[in-house]
Amino acid sequence: MAHGNGSVSASSDKKGEDGLPPLSLRDFTTYNRMAAQMDQFHNHFRLEWNDLQNTCAAGKRPGGAKTKGLILKGLDFCSQLDFHHSIEEEHVFPILARKMPEFRQKKTLLAQHKKIHRGLEKLEEYLEKCRTGDDDLELTEMKRLMDEFGDVLWTHLDEEVRTLGAENMRRYWSLEEMRTLPM
Repeated sequence: MAHGNGSVSASSDKKGEDGLPPLSLRDFTTYNRMAAQMDQFHNHFRLEWNDLQNTCAAGKRPGGAKTKGLILKGLDFCSQLDFHHSIEEEHVFPILARKMPEFRQKKTLLAQHKKIHRGLEKLEEYLEKCRTGDDDLELTEMKRLMDEFGDVLWTHLDEEVRTLGAENMRRYWSLEEMRTLPM
């Protein structure tokens, strides 16, 4: 840090709690790239979830929306989240797991995926029955099914982004490696 006399402060040489030197803005951006991109995906899921939850909690469809539209919106949410997790599990997590235990241990992010998938399957099965007319859409039932996996979903969305954050990624990967990681 420059001071009035033109000298550079020794604070730029200080190490953080993890023993690593502070990151420049450029290096932070490189290390944080995956977290920033993942957060964008996750924000989409957060918004869609909140729309569905708010509709269910209100007990009525907003602005005269049709039941079929709500069912299709719920099915789209299930399909998109399932697809997102499939890409992570097949293409991203195996590479990260080479160095990061969070992506290979069964009790962490992968375990959360399994719990989320069980909830998604139940919700999707219910909405599919509603779509085909085998069942009538009950917003209280839809909300109950969403609530079964809502906590683990929200925890996962936050923890995954935090795990991909710059301060954690730099513990495992070099800057050069970060530039080659998929996302």
